[in-house]
Amino acid sequence: MTVMDSDFAAMLEQQAEAAKAQPQPALDALPPDLVRAGYRMQRQAQDQNAPKDVEARDLMVAGAIPARLYTPPGAPTPSALLVYFHGGGFVIGDLETHDGHCRRLAAGAGCRVLAVDYRLAPEHPFPAGHDDALAATAWAFDHAGEIGADPARIAVGGDSAGGNLAASVALDLKDDAERRIKFQLLLYPGIWPDEETASRKALDGPVLTRAALDWFEKLLAAAGHPHAHRAMLGARDLAGAPPALVVTAGFDPLKDEGRDYAERLRAAGVSAIHVEYPALVHDFYIMADVSPAVAKAAADTAAALKAELA
Repeated sequence: MTVMDSDFAAMLEQQAEAAKAQPQPALDALPPDLVRAGYRMQRQAQDQNAPKDVEARDLMVAGAIPARLYTPPGAPTPSALLVYFHGGGFVIGDLETHDGHCRRLAAGAGCRVLAVDYRLAPEHPFPAGHDDALAATAWAFDHAGEIGADPARIAVGGDSAGGNLAASVALDLKDDAERRIKFQLLLYPGIWPDEETASRKALDGPVLTRAALDWFEKLLAAAGHPHAHRAMLGARDLAGAPPALVVTAGFDPLKDEGRDYAERLRAAGVSAIHVEYPALVHDFYIMADVSPAVAKAAADTAAALKAELA
């Protein structure tokens, strides 16, 4: 039986003790902005030591979508570009929660990273976030010269809900001859399969609980929408999609759907590599200060991205 990374296990034990002393209200009882603020505060506190020499510039893309462009020191102009979508169940998360993670990706891969602050539910229900992700990626191709990017070496990526957005955009653009995505980086992605996976059934947390998954799904309101297939990727035709790296964590309810998606990509003739970190938990990339294992995983991921975009 796989044992959880000891540092993450200690963190979770501390959180459990704190919850006993001060029980938290159900997510449904809290306004989304309060949940967002708590998540931001927690994740920023767990990621204080990202590379400081990566230049970060805030800008607006595709009209009115906030974004942040990361440029590592020594990056050529033009360089490869990763268009990145943060996780958070389509409801929480922002540029700040994932700032350290994007800095590590930029530094490790030696490429620019464009982090997209897409609209969140419930204020902006489905498909607002997916529309923003698609529009921002198209903008990156169309304005590559303005941001120092090589349009022949543009990748999409994201973690959790952001992995869903990246996979969705990769499929939406797979037949666009003018905007050929070179690679997709899917970090513990939420694929939303047609049937509940064994890991979703077996695991209630840690980090990502059944209550949180239900809350995210309810607020996104994609189920039953005419274009729900853009989020629920279980039945999408994957032939012609760009090559992928799919990363999963052993202690994560989403691990089976990530593994299965890599298998479906390969079955459709797409080059796809699946890497699992069996001792780690959901969200580990943005908790870099919790365990040295995160730095190793982040470096490996960035190296793989660098090789694909060379």
